Amino acid sequence: MIGNMRAGPSLFKSGARHLSGVEQAIVRNIEAVKSLAKMTRTSLGPNGMNKMVINHIEKLFVTSDAATIMSEMEIADPAAKMVVLAAEMQQQEIGDGINFLIVFTGELLNKAGELLYMGLHPNEIISGFSLALQKANEFLEQIVLGEVDKAGFNDVKVLQSIVRTAIMSKQNGNEDLLAGLVAKACHTVMPKNPFNFSVDNVRIVKVLGSSMHKSEVVRGMVVNRPPTGQVRKVKDAKIAIFTESIDAAQTDTKGTVLLESAADLLSYNEGEEKHMEKMIKSLADSGVRVVASGSTIGEMAQHFLDKNGILSVKIPSKFELRRLARASGAKMLVNIKGAVHPDDQGFFSNVYTREVGDQRVIVFEQDEKDSTQIATIMLRAPTYNILNDLERACNHGVNTCRMLGRDGRYLAGAGASEIELARRIGEFGEKRKGLEQYAVKAFGEAFEVVPRTLAENTGLDEMEIVSKLYAAHEKGNINVGVDILGETIGDATSEELGNIRDLLAVKANAIKLATDVAITVLRVDHIMMSKPAGGPRMDARRGGHWDDD
Repeated sequence: MIGNMRAGPSLFKSGARHLSGVEQAIVRNIEAVKSLAKMTRTSLGPNGMNKMVINHIEKLFVTSDAATIMSEMEIADPAAKMVVLAAEMQQQEIGDGINFLIVFTGELLNKAGELLYMGLHPNEIISGFSLALQKANEFLEQIVLGEVDKAGFNDVKVLQSIVRTAIMSKQNGNEDLLAGLVAKACHTVMPKNPFNFSVDNVRIVKVLGSSMHKSEVVRGMVVNRPPTGQVRKVKDAKIAIFTESIDAAQTDTKGTVLLESAADLLSYNEGEEKHMEKMIKSLADSGVRVVASGSTIGEMAQHFLDKNGILSVKIPSKFELRRLARASGAKMLVNIKGAVHPDDQGFFSNVYTREVGDQRVIVFEQDEKDSTQIATIMLRAPTYNILNDLERACNHGVNTCRMLGRDGRYLAGAGASEIELARRIGEFGEKRKGLEQYAVKAFGEAFEVVPRTLAENTGLDEMEIVSKLYAAHEKGNINVGVDILGETIGDATSEELGNIRDLLAVKANAIKLATDVAITVLRVDHIMMSKPAGGPRMDARRGGHWDDD
């Protein structure tokens, strides 16, 4: 009787799991997030290590990009999944600072775990973290180093200096080359109002072979396929773009043609040819010299296109067709019906076929005097893994330019802004009364993880570096950060350290998301997991379960 009373009523079906309390729920979630942060922490900074990730379809990724690592790993733990969702949101909204977000979230929860063991209630920790977040936003505004004005967006060197820091953390040693390419491409398509800059206007094409030093920027588009016909080059080309195939018209329903003699057969074929020739001739007479189709180009149509000196290309991707239309100013037409109105035509200064490595590509280029809405970075590398990593680094640089147009303020990098925040929030916490002061000070101490990790990944004594940084910032040198080249500390804004600067918008958004995730984890005191769907698990020796396919 006593045993049955102790067991209590069963609320859940057999197979369900129920965890509650600080030890079972909160501490368990904290450990899961800490494990995830520990995994990506060694990839933070220019000297971060690469991770080798093999996804569910056995595709290999060798990268230090936290966004790629998070997207390709199948995280099962619910608390760690919240960090992955926050990282995805940071990637969508900002495009950079993902690893900082993950590492900072892990450190916040690490500090929260220590406070729980001290006896603080989760609500007291949440209150302190929320208050510290407000002060962190205020202190970020106070330590702003400068702002890029509208004139700065017309200077390639200014854009390159800002983009360089974002690329350096992914491609240390190649940051000057890649930052120059990204800055040139962004400057080419930068609108009068930088706020309207779109990352879709900077396209990246990967061509296998040679070295990355052969990479270049094209004012226009590069299509990674050869032309379908014999025409290879056209200058001052007017272009027509069709989404459907360029071929003889097909009826919607089956039809029957009665041919009574050989003469009828010849006249039928000749009539079809004359109709196609008339359409292509009227197309050429309207001034069109380049045709792009989203579907097939028939043999008969191709013959007359070559005869009239029209360069033709098949582009199956509707997104590429849209970019081509935007770059040329053309309107996308459904199918060919003959002459194309001048208002529906686009223009390129040069359209030509070019051999790049062992591939033939078509270059749609605009001269300096002609404006363009699309710029293409043509990347070269000896392996696909390197090409993909270069593409990710360039995407981070382009996203940095986008955020620069929305908020041009920037901070000192290399861990300088984090140490200054840690120092100021620590001083603010000392002045608070009540138990929440411990949470406020712990929030500030969590910022130490960035300079500490930079020093650790470089092989330096992290405690010595952090103590030197605190000493320098106490003297008012708020721009002093970790010098990974000189293996000491130095002014992050100096030319010796490479003028390392972080965008305020990237840092502020990452801190906000990290704090939100930490508070959400601390608010959970029960975990209820239903029994997994599916039948009983089969013995692995007999081939496993059919749901595991």
